[in-house]
Amino acid sequence: MATPKPGAGSPAAPQPRPSDSFIQRFAQRAHGSPKRRVDLELRALDFLLAGFFLILSLPLLLLIGAALLLTSGTPLFYRGDRVGRGGHIFQMLKFRTLRRGAEERLGPYLGAELVERTHAETTRLGRRLRAMQLDELPQLWNILRGHMSFVGPRPIRPRFFEQLAGELPAYWQRLVVRPGLTGFAQVRRGYDTSMAEKLAHDLEWIADRSVPLYLRTLVATAFRVIGQSLRGLVRAH
Repeated sequence: MATPKPGAGSPAAPQPRPSDSFIQRFAQRAHGSPKRRVDLELRALDFLLAGFFLILSLPLLLLIGAALLLTSGTPLFYRGDRVGRGGHIFQMLKFRTLRRGAEERLGPYLGAELVERTHAETTRLGRRLRAMQLDELPQLWNILRGHMSFVGPRPIRPRFFEQLAGELPAYWQRLVVRPGLTGFAQVRRGYDTSMAEKLAHDLEWIADRSVPLYLRTLVATAFRVIGQSLRGLVRAH
């Protein structure tokens, strides 16, 4: 998939939101999908676990917020538009790990080039937060509010969702469930996996989702995050 680039020396244009007709078209398809009792069970687990981990991590959240304030000022959070369940647009939260204005400069990029440019824009503290994946902690609030789940397809920006939905006819089916903090594609494959292959894993979760599968995915993610965090800490030094 070709990646658009801004003109030389010119700032990247703000990412447009999808049109109302785009949202309505996919929302109708998603809401027309059969409802499952397991979705209520998974939502209950999301609410309980997110609340528990938010309370448990509150001292760490305050410590990270104070460190960001002292080293790079405000804003403390990155707020990015993402496409949620049924085509609903929500703001995904992360601790800010990039220099101010970096989100606009990085907007048009995807894949390996995005990774390279993001690394150049990352602050020193942000690099450590990313290495330990602590920048993702504010997404517990997204889960508590029902924007996201612990397990599901990773949320994607509206601009790229509309593009990918045109290239991959089954892409809209991701809207049947809430996007996830983790998912099959993240546990099984790396960042550079093609969008088509990631979609295949996401569709497998959507078709087979259950409480045992949800719990197994969380456990697999925990082991993966611990390993990545240890390797990331070594690289960060």
